[in-house]
Amino acid sequence: MKSHVALLLLPTILPTFANAQSKPSPPNLVFIMADQFRADAMGCMGKEPVQTPNLDKLASKGILFTNSVSSYPVSSPARAMLMTGMYPVSNKVVGNCNSQTAPYGVELSQEARCWSDVLKDQGYATGYIGKWHLDSPYQPYVDTYNNRGKVAWNEWCPPERRHGFEQWIAYGTYDYHLKPMYWNTTAARDSFYYVDQWGPAYEADRAIEYIRHQQESKQPFALVVSMNPPHTGYELVPEQYKELYKNIDVEALCKDRPDIPAKGTEMGDYFRNNIRNYYACITGVDENVGRIMEALKQYQLSDNTIVVFTSDHGICMGAHNSAGKDIFYEESIRIPMIISWPEKITPRKEEQLMIGFADLYPSLLSMMGFQKEIPETVQTFDLSKQILTGKGNKEVVQPYYFIQYDNQTTGYRGLRTNTHTYVVHAADGKTDEVLLFDRQEDPYQMNNIASKQPQLIRSFERQLKKWLIATNDPFANYLP
Repeated sequence: MKSHVALLLLPTILPTFANAQSKPSPPNLVFIMADQFRADAMGCMGKEPVQTPNLDKLASKGILFTNSVSSYPVSSPARAMLMTGMYPVSNKVVGNCNSQTAPYGVELSQEARCWSDVLKDQGYATGYIGKWHLDSPYQPYVDTYNNRGKVAWNEWCPPERRHGFEQWIAYGTYDYHLKPMYWNTTAARDSFYYVDQWGPAYEADRAIEYIRHQQESKQPFALVVSMNPPHTGYELVPEQYKELYKNIDVEALCKDRPDIPAKGTEMGDYFRNNIRNYYACITGVDENVGRIMEALKQYQLSDNTIVVFTSDHGICMGAHNSAGKDIFYEESIRIPMIISWPEKITPRKEEQLMIGFADLYPSLLSMMGFQKEIPETVQTFDLSKQILTGKGNKEVVQPYYFIQYDNQTTGYRGLRTNTHTYVVHAADGKTDEVLLFDRQEDPYQMNNIASKQPQLIRSFERQLKKWLIATNDPFANYLP
């Protein structure tokens, strides 16, 4: 499926897989992700006044991808795509996991073959720390603050649903960053605990403990550290990080950004009121990424450990009159991505290859020598050759999704090329809106040029339909 789909989307792309090599020491994997972290909000990108010295250092020693995206920029759908390598219609996680979507079966299937299942079966020790958000809440709801309102959000993940992760210090979703809550590996559903520590700092502490233990055991390991900041709750960040941004000139940030509404408007003020704390959260995440990297160095594990830093999606935070994500604008779909592997990867900046968050499933397994273990169910792109060598066809086109969980005949589908963003909306199975942005001429996506480019629209329409048919998406039926 995976190479067949790629060929249908881009006829010139050939399947590209890392050469299988017998390795006496399989690489470790440390996969660090944040939530709602915009692609441009790193110092090494040179676009926003945010301090990220540790991520900048990691980027200088690995690959800094400047054109990486999240195809469905919402927490649970993005995470399910990463874990399964399947797009939302196939993996069934078409919206966020909560009590509203639960009756529609919106959660990660226990039967799915995740990349963590593969690594566990290949003899890896596996650990997960932090936010999971792939289980539907069920009654009686766990007694946490975010389960007491109209919609319940948080849920325990039982061991049989952890997809090979043996060590477990995690929660469903919980946004009080200064006093987070967790379930440990053997904890029952009613045995969660709170921590009087900022979430990323506590999670880095636990990651360092895990790394130390694995250094002693000599077993190859795969560890996920899933930090919630800079997710909403921006103000819930230690004062030491806030202090760094208290004098930032917010109006200077807005000056050349036509996508940010004017001061005095609801969303214009929302951006202005939150951007300082957003940056503070990012600097806090950065410091704790640095602590994890230092532990790998201290325990002499750096050279043969693949380190990934990324995010499930970005955030508009007022841009385009949107406080959230869920949308096709660059602030939402573009994500940071750094991949480091000192033994195998020569440092570089990769500006052309449009790698998707969910492409990390097949790409990392291939890089680690397990290409033959990738299930046929995987639909996302194996870009391991391009990652390892910097060579190969880089003209990847990524899909875009937004699905109404209670009426899947309503929603968006689209394509993002290196120059354009094309999006179609359907309501009850009938297309009613088409958008086309030329990001080279209009980088902030202020002008929908669909009506002015009928020939280009027809070309995109054909390409999108071919993609949807190849991925068994019924949205194909709504296109001409």
